[in-house]
Amino acid sequence: MTEQYVLDLHSLDQTQIAVVGGKGAHLGGLSRIEGIRVPAGFCVTTDAFRRILAEAPSIGDRLDELSRVNPDDRPAVRALSATIRRTIEEIAIPGDLAAAVRHALAGLGERAAYAVRSSATAEDLPTASFAGQQDTYLNVVGPAAILQHVSRCWASLFTERAVTYRQRNGIDHRTVHMAVVVQRMVLPHAAGILFTADPVTGNRKVATVDASFGLGEALVSGLVNPDVFRVRDGAIVARTVAAKQRAVHALPGGGTREVAVEPQRQEQPALTDAQVVRLVQLGRRIEAHFGRPQDIEWCLVDDDFQIVQSRPITTLFPIPAAARDGENHVYLSVGHQQMMTDPMKPLGISVWQLTAMAPMQEAGGRLFVDATRNLASPAGRAGFLDMVGRSDPLTRDALETVLDRDDFVRSFPDASGRPPAGGPPAPIETDPAIVTELIARSQASVAALRRDIRTKTGPELFDFLLEAFQEHKRVLGDPLSMQVIMAGMEATWWLNDQLQEWLGEKNAADTLTLSAPDNVTSEMGLALLDVADVIRPHPEVVAFLHGVEDETFLDELPKLPGGTEARDAIGAYLDRYGMRCVGEIDITRPRWSERPVTLVPLILDNVRNFAPGAAAQRFAQGQQKAQEKEQDVLSRLRALPDGEQKAAETKRMIDRVRTFIGYREYPKYGIVSRYLVYKQALLHEAERLVRADVLPEREDAFYLTFQELHDAVRSRSVDDRLIQQRKEAFRSYHALTPPRVLTSDGEAVAGAYRRGDVPAGALTGLPVSVGTVEGRARVILDLAQAEIEAGDILVTAYTDPSWSPLFVAVAGLVTEVGGLMTHGAVIAREYGLPAVVGVPDATRLIRDGQRIRVHGTDGYVEIVS
Repeated sequence: MTEQYVLDLHSLDQTQIAVVGGKGAHLGGLSRIEGIRVPAGFCVTTDAFRRILAEAPSIGDRLDELSRVNPDDRPAVRALSATIRRTIEEIAIPGDLAAAVRHALAGLGERAAYAVRSSATAEDLPTASFAGQQDTYLNVVGPAAILQHVSRCWASLFTERAVTYRQRNGIDHRTVHMAVVVQRMVLPHAAGILFTADPVTGNRKVATVDASFGLGEALVSGLVNPDVFRVRDGAIVARTVAAKQRAVHALPGGGTREVAVEPQRQEQPALTDAQVVRLVQLGRRIEAHFGRPQDIEWCLVDDDFQIVQSRPITTLFPIPAAARDGENHVYLSVGHQQMMTDPMKPLGISVWQLTAMAPMQEAGGRLFVDATRNLASPAGRAGFLDMVGRSDPLTRDALETVLDRDDFVRSFPDASGRPPAGGPPAPIETDPAIVTELIARSQASVAALRRDIRTKTGPELFDFLLEAFQEHKRVLGDPLSMQVIMAGMEATWWLNDQLQEWLGEKNAADTLTLSAPDNVTSEMGLALLDVADVIRPHPEVVAFLHGVEDETFLDELPKLPGGTEARDAIGAYLDRYGMRCVGEIDITRPRWSERPVTLVPLILDNVRNFAPGAAAQRFAQGQQKAQEKEQDVLSRLRALPDGEQKAAETKRMIDRVRTFIGYREYPKYGIVSRYLVYKQALLHEAERLVRADVLPEREDAFYLTFQELHDAVRSRSVDDRLIQQRKEAFRSYHALTPPRVLTSDGEAVAGAYRRGDVPAGALTGLPVSVGTVEGRARVILDLAQAEIEAGDILVTAYTDPSWSPLFVAVAGLVTEVGGLMTHGAVIAREYGLPAVVGVPDATRLIRDGQRIRVHGTDGYVEIVS
């Protein structure tokens, strides 16, 4: 029985997490690395923990209760977890288990001091570190005290913070077990933490060492500010030596105490430069062994480093695999351009890559484009930065930060940079028939896709789809389509630049483009107002919709007075817009046609907040405001020197922008129209795999790439472990914040607004739609949970086209992500909503219900109360 409950630490490796937990397995792995010293010890295994739980069957009932508790219900979590901990600590350790621990202690020295440390099976994993979630006890002396602290470690699996952490990471309490590491105590001169990658910037080539005198507990608990050293390429590149007034020392009889550091030592570095460099070399060896950056706890004893813990740094954003070629790369986030910064599933990533116009790299469930060659061309760099900066100043600033490091992006005179943006207008006539023709081409292409795909199944379907993806890219890259988009953008820039210069008016194009024709996204929002008009006169339908929870509600509607009309109105809306959804660039996301209940809260908001005929009225009001603005601008221009010429040029540009700017939204509509067709065909194949017992569930296909799904259909086999690994990785990606700019060193570069015209305390962003509005902030992260009242201001992370129906009900817009020509900005201008986008951490800094003032002309947000 002894081997079952206790294992020598140096006999363990990373494959034994289920037996000895994450910390025990990592320590065993560390002890096997040449040149790495790990204090001797043993591990009380998870078999012992399960034996203890079996002594108290009531714990199972408490765990059932805990699984049903909302993690935000802090009092309930606190009470239940305290009951479970108390029950575990009161269980007497069986005699054979206690004997196994005493026997292991006898081999190491019964009266020696030990550290007793929790080691859960779900900690120190690549995707979840659980750092600080369970307990550690230092300088424990004597078998009785050690057994008592082993019980406390078992119980610490159910601290409030550990329970909440598991719930938020989707980890079942019953699947996690606790082992306990018991190690000889190290009494160091200095101790601290080594990060083998910079934990703040993510730079994998910069290691950070935190050091203080005595036990590392002083640093971990926040008792002292540590010395901090940054090391790159074997040299210290930055240092901060702190005044270390306190330290934690071990007491001879057990336990620890705080002591004062002698005044003459307080500002001496805890490590010499040579020791810092040597420690980082050890860290690089550990990092190489585990294959990923590490967070390492170390102790210095007689000029010798001992390692007491190493865990993966789980907060770093991953680096694209293509960056491993040894060259420097600068990557731009696709999600920030597409207004969707959530992680995507593997099928969604691969289909976007196969249909995108530029090569894209995956990292952390997001997509990036390599901008290195654009930046390496001296001729094209300025134009590229100008184009990026017009859309998102934060991305431009981040790129300039990288470029300021002379050695990172090397210049190549022959590198292909994009032509400068904002040059002369594209050589096409200002003719609405061009837009009509482009829309007809797109519609014809989608209709042909729907017709031709019907007969395709099995491997033949995938061959067909690869050809369809080429047609997809041909439509998307239609030179005429690109000319129209650029003509609308260039006319916008011309109007804003020239009217500010001539009339001192900021962003005049915002008003001049109100209710522009052919904007399929703004039409989508107004069309839902028309749906509300059909439903509003029927109180039984309205009451029924307040209670719907599943997708069968459309079938139930005809049973109510007015229900058939309501169903037909919603059905017609879904026929036109049902391919849309939040995060629509990910083909795996549920479309409105697949989950129409998503639209119900928006319809009910429209029923409540608007009068009949609101859609037509709003569109007409926008047209009138645009016409009045045009007359005002032209009249003022004519009063200037050379006024007639300026007015004539401006009139041409107004006509041009109103002709072309609405089309800016159509290519995305075409993309998602095709995506729904692709998805339906792929789901039919996934259903066949389920019927053949190849896949457990249809949606498991989303965790395969397009090619892997193709292989599964052909071979009728799937690697179940791969799908499970992908699911776990996808869950972990939600905790990562994708950077606008990412380098091949792993550095996440955020960028900053370098402006001096923003009031103190205001939140800075990018002005994208003119006007000032004050109202109640509604911080909404899930469109399905939106409840809006007239006058509310929407505050959210990002808005892709699927959020547009909500725009008709709000008075202003604030987002964390966005640019001048991204979807949220275009639709905010179309609806005349004051809007500020690209406001870092807006959903955290603005609380739901606060009154805020949005300065859409000047680009900042004030929190009023």
